[in-house]
Amino acid sequence: MHAHSATSETIDVPAGPTPTMRVWSICLLMLLATMLNYMDRQALAQQATEIGQALGFKNEDYGGLESGFGLAFAIGGIVTGLMVDRINPRWLYPMVLFGWSAVGFATGFVTTYDQLWYCRVLLGFFEAGQWPCALVTAQRLLSRRDRALGNSLIQSGASLGAIATPIAVLALSSGASDDWRLPFRAIGAVGAIWVAVWLLVVRSRDLSLGDGLAAPELAESPVPAIEGSPVEEPDASTVATAGLPDAPVSRRRLLIRRFIALAIVVIVINLCFQFFRAWMPKMLREQYGYDERTVQRFSIAYYLATDAGCLAVGFLVRWLAGRGLAVHAARMTTFAGCCVLTAATVLAAMLPASWLLLAILLVIGFGSLGQFPTYYAFTQELSARRMGRVTGLLSFIFWFVYSLVQKPVGSFIDRTGKFSQVMLVAGLVPAIGLLAMLVLWGGSRPKESTGPRS
Repeated sequence: MHAHSATSETIDVPAGPTPTMRVWSICLLMLLATMLNYMDRQALAQQATEIGQALGFKNEDYGGLESGFGLAFAIGGIVTGLMVDRINPRWLYPMVLFGWSAVGFATGFVTTYDQLWYCRVLLGFFEAGQWPCALVTAQRLLSRRDRALGNSLIQSGASLGAIATPIAVLALSSGASDDWRLPFRAIGAVGAIWVAVWLLVVRSRDLSLGDGLAAPELAESPVPAIEGSPVEEPDASTVATAGLPDAPVSRRRLLIRRFIALAIVVIVINLCFQFFRAWMPKMLREQYGYDERTVQRFSIAYYLATDAGCLAVGFLVRWLAGRGLAVHAARMTTFAGCCVLTAATVLAAMLPASWLLLAILLVIGFGSLGQFPTYYAFTQELSARRMGRVTGLLSFIFWFVYSLVQKPVGSFIDRTGKFSQVMLVAGLVPAIGLLAMLVLWGGSRPKESTGPRS
């Protein structure tokens, strides 16, 4: 027997068997969906200077594109979040992916700034469906111990997409003035292939929620739907023994505090990551003077670093939890480490164009995406039946904030010619999220046993 005593800080929750190959194959499809999501999104950022010259817009106008995208993403997150609680992701997921792929394809035919703006708005609306669909799917497939790793795999698709985009840009570039159109068309067309594979591989019963829910901690953590991956959750007496407040009012208060903490976290970690996604290519070209091909090649290295950080966090959380550390403590430890890495913008902002600047940017990238798997795992603790609403509302909160700040950011850069001051702030704000988690999360923290129960 290997078990931990139940205290106010830990509840002994069996980890369950290793997920089946079918579970991981569906996670792989979600990784590819994330990859396509970011390729459609990043095709603009990687060619922003060329597109700006072709269509005649400034940094403030570019900020307007990001604002429109962000506001539409906020609305789309709410809409999709409500839908995914009612519609099986087996059907909803391919619908939203086909939508953003079609819009991405159409972007390759725009001839004016206004047309580009409308395409970015529609792209943001449909792309918002990625995370409610993916997180609900992962929650229904994986146990608590495996969710951080599953989330890492899914989120790593963002890096792979961001890596593949500059490769596609370089491969399709022939020096013609309208070369920037080809990546949009090629990436959009690939989405149709993903939809066909998803419908062939995934069955509706794979992602059905069912009625076999217990009540661990405050969350409604579900039994994975795919047969062969059962997860035992603690019963009500175990929860009560652990000192969890069982009054509905107390539970609601704790849920509200945790939701507020996650709202702060989602804002600050995304402000960090999205700054580099949207503005780094322009920053390297327009402030530091790097040429187009150098920026495309460095972008590949940068997103390789972000992918490494994302995967490293998932494996590290699982490793720490497997050696006796509470799952929540393992997540918090890795999250804190990533906040330290992104704070390296303090150094980067002081440097001229140099190999040291680029090296520090790689470190920042490692930490910036590494924050996401733990954030997603925290959100999966709140509710199973309302997971779509939770993720949709959190997505709305960030993207609404994002849409408000982008035009002022672009205007500031136009006035000063400096990106580095904004970069400095972007790297420091994740620490606010760490503080919010330490202050607001509270409550009992489930700890999973890695050995058999007697």
